[in-house]
Amino acid sequence: MDLVSALRGQAEACASLGSPMYADLLTRAADDVEAGGPTASVLAGHEDDPGPSALALRLAGSVHRLVLERRAGALAAYYPSVGGTFEPEGCWTAFRTLLAERPDDVRAWLDRPPQTNEVGRSTGLMGGLLQLAAEHPGLPVRLHEIGSSGGLNLLADRFRYATAQGSFGPAGSPVVLDGAWEGPVPTHAPWPEVVERRGSDVMPVDVATTEGRLALTAYVWPDQRERHERLRGALRLAQEHPVRVERRGAGDFVDRLELADDAVTVLWHSVMWQYLDAAEQQRVRDRLEVLGAGAGERRPLAHLFLEPTRRTPDDEHAFWLVLETWPDGGRRFLARSRGHGVPTTWEAGEPS
Repeated sequence: MDLVSALRGQAEACASLGSPMYADLLTRAADDVEAGGPTASVLAGHEDDPGPSALALRLAGSVHRLVLERRAGALAAYYPSVGGTFEPEGCWTAFRTLLAERPDDVRAWLDRPPQTNEVGRSTGLMGGLLQLAAEHPGLPVRLHEIGSSGGLNLLADRFRYATAQGSFGPAGSPVVLDGAWEGPVPTHAPWPEVVERRGSDVMPVDVATTEGRLALTAYVWPDQRERHERLRGALRLAQEHPVRVERRGAGDFVDRLELADDAVTVLWHSVMWQYLDAAEQQRVRDRLEVLGAGAGERRPLAHLFLEPTRRTPDDEHAFWLVLETWPDGGRRFLARSRGHGVPTTWEAGEPS
């Protein structure tokens, strides 16, 4: 991987997703790599990391963690997540100084994947559950997730979704997703009853611990206040309603998945597929096909995911919400979303 291109590409993505702070810092970091500065030294050895591994976000998250731990010196004054005010020149100077003076501390998190557990992605996932509720009235949901991180999105039915047409979900929820949906989301459907929720991750985050909460907060971009508010609310819910997240790879987890009578079995995931190699992706698909062969009207199976996906081979990648169902085997592009989930724009959901 070209380190400069990776940093510049992520800077452009951050700009488009509403983080001028990270857009500026990562652009300057790319310049620093070209100049052989401390950024190049910290990232040495990662030149061959694949692009989807998001090295730039791993660097940014590692630095943010030091800020949150009050171990980043003068840099904290520029981070809104701890009460600072972003100012480009001063922030970059302090950022670069930190990399030069504390390279080992920064490198400590470069080998772990970014685990945002972004709560905003529940807008798409919950819309998909409403679609299933409309198609399978009266059937409760067994919800299973791969790449769960801390398992916060497994609590999606406990969030509140505010739209121009009204608000949906439990009143008084500490998580309110403003502007969640656009378009014909099937809000007429009964609110899904989730009777089972399980997650898996190769590096699960225990949100009951200070370390776990720190990890999730570190990967939320420091100048995005709404995302931090959503995360804090979801962490409160997780304390009241703990969710089980197993330390298990996606393939192993799905291999153990079984259908149940009188319930919709749902496997879902969001912005994690890129971290699986091709063999494990195929393993998950193969197991779903085996399970789907045994699905029926009273024991349906659904694969619901929000991932960077092409709708056609000629399309650009976009954040599509896709629903695959068995026994009918249909595959529908239900909605188009953004990297952090809000808003999710609903489409017709016709089979493709």
